[in-house]
Amino acid sequence: MGEPYVAHTLEGQPEEQLVVNLNQFDCLTFVENTVAICLTARSQPADYQSFKSALTQIRYRNGEINGYGSRLHYFSEWLLQQESAGHLRLISDELGGQFFQKKIGFMTRKRLYYPGLADSVAFETMKNVEENLSNRSFSFIPKNQVRKAENEIQDGDLLVFTSSKPDLDCTHEGFAIRQNGRIHLLHASSEFGRVIISKWPISDYLMRNKGQSGIMVARWTVL
Repeated sequence: MGEPYVAHTLEGQPEEQLVVNLNQFDCLTFVENTVAICLTARSQPADYQSFKSALTQIRYRNGEINGYGSRLHYFSEWLLQQESAGHLRLISDELGGQFFQKKIGFMTRKRLYYPGLADSVAFETMKNVEENLSNRSFSFIPKNQVRKAENEIQDGDLLVFTSSKPDLDCTHEGFAIRQNGRIHLLHASSEFGRVIISKWPISDYLMRNKGQSGIMVARWTVL
C-alpha cells in the first residue's frame, strides 16, 4: 500500500528480459508481482529464484522470453494463460455476465506508441495474437449490472475492467476488497499515483470512468 504508480517500467530494455521492480507499479505489474509473491510463498524453496521463475511464467507466453512479442501485452490473453495454467477460473458468466466478442487491434494500429513493435517479428506476433483474441468470446458484467453482482464477488478475486474502445479488450485490473459490505478495488492507481484501495465501491468507480464498459471476474485456484 502506498507504493508509487509508475508506468512503462517494463519498457526501454535493448532486448526483452525479465524486469523485477518491487518499488514502482502500474496496474498490471502490481497484479503480476503480487501473484508471483504468493506463488513463491507456496513453493519449495521459497526464494528469489523461485520468484523470478513464477514471474516469468505469469508474464510471458508459455513462460518463455523470446522477444517483445512473447510478453502477454493484452490482458485477455494473460487471463487465458493463467486459466490454462490452473492459476484461476473465469467466473463472470456465473455472476450473471454476458458474452462479448471484439475485433482486437489496438496495439498494431497504434504501432508508433509501442517501440518494441518496430521489430517486424514482434509486430507479426502481435497481429497473430490480435487475430486469435478477435475470434474468442469472453464473458463480462456490464457496468450497470455490477452492483447486483457485488454480493457474489469474494475478497481477493481478480477484477478486470473491460474497455469501451472498439478494438481494445481491457483497461485496468486489481483485487477485490470488501469494506462495509461493498466491494472496493485494491490497485495501482494512475489517478492517485500510488497503490490504494479505491474510496468508491466498484460499481461507483465504473460509473466515473467512461472508458470502462464493465468487469471480468476471475477467482484464484492456487492462492
